[in-house]
Amino acid sequence: MKARVRMLMVAALAVVATACGGPPSAPPMRLAAENPLPPGASEITTTPNERGDDSCNPTASLRPGVKPAPGVMPAGSTMAAILATGKLRVGVDQNQFLFGYRNPTTGQIEGFDIDIAREIARDLFGDPDKVELYPIESAHRALALQNKEVDIVVQTFSATCERRRDIEFSSTYFVSEQRVLATKGSGIRSAADLAGKRVCGVFRTTTLEAVFSIPQHPRVIGMTNWLDCLTAMQQGQVDAISTDAPILYGLAAQDPNLEVVGDPLAFDAYAVGVQKQAGDFVRFVNGVLDRVRNDGTWQRIYTTRLAVLGPAPAPPAPRYLD
Repeated sequence: MKARVRMLMVAALAVVATACGGPPSAPPMRLAAENPLPPGASEITTTPNERGDDSCNPTASLRPGVKPAPGVMPAGSTMAAILATGKLRVGVDQNQFLFGYRNPTTGQIEGFDIDIAREIARDLFGDPDKVELYPIESAHRALALQNKEVDIVVQTFSATCERRRDIEFSSTYFVSEQRVLATKGSGIRSAADLAGKRVCGVFRTTTLEAVFSIPQHPRVIGMTNWLDCLTAMQQGQVDAISTDAPILYGLAAQDPNLEVVGDPLAFDAYAVGVQKQAGDFVRFVNGVLDRVRNDGTWQRIYTTRLAVLGPAPAPPAPRYLD
């Protein structure tokens, strides 16, 4: 009881001291907002324009020419210049499980896209290990080619008319549907359930446009990579993720509380990005992809890397401009 009386007297004296011009009391503590966005994230309020108009045939590429033997490239060609450097510089992702991710056991970057890049190096150098992998953010894929920081980009890169203004693309090596990743039991079963929800996407990706096309579209939160979206979802900072299904299945494989739901929102065709004005190299890459489709390599890589998606389908047929 005496202790309680002393506490009350101290509190009363503090009030009197303040009223008489004594030292001011500390300002009230302000709590941080609940579930703030992580660094580098921001809300996207306008529809991006990564697809552009339909002024071109985005999936059509240059027909392969006569294929030179590995290590023997035509003088003055783009391939000869790359051969002289001793390595094929490849822009890749290191955060996309299944397609391009850093194996925590080996520390090496692996995945379907990485294997495709190694097949290009195999036909160029005669050695699939003659690659130098450069992890880059999705938003910087085209810029890395424009600045000649890499020779090619193999990173779930969708060929579009807008992107073709600045870079070249190979023929399609993978076709994906876009869907939604949600927490089990969340009530999100389709795109229609996303109204008013927070949906994560990666800056400058084509899949953002399909999210904005939902009639009652959600709040769209942009991140720099899909692993950041996964972390934000696990921490309750977003309610769902929407992008290509293989990427979503790769994220779901890392968290059993998540599931891929709904019908397709859109479709994307992955191609190898190549520097502008390097038409000879586009034809060479297309020759490699033709070989990969026809000799069983594509199915082998799919079975090794993408078995979670089901049995290997037939590889996408190429479409050529001439």
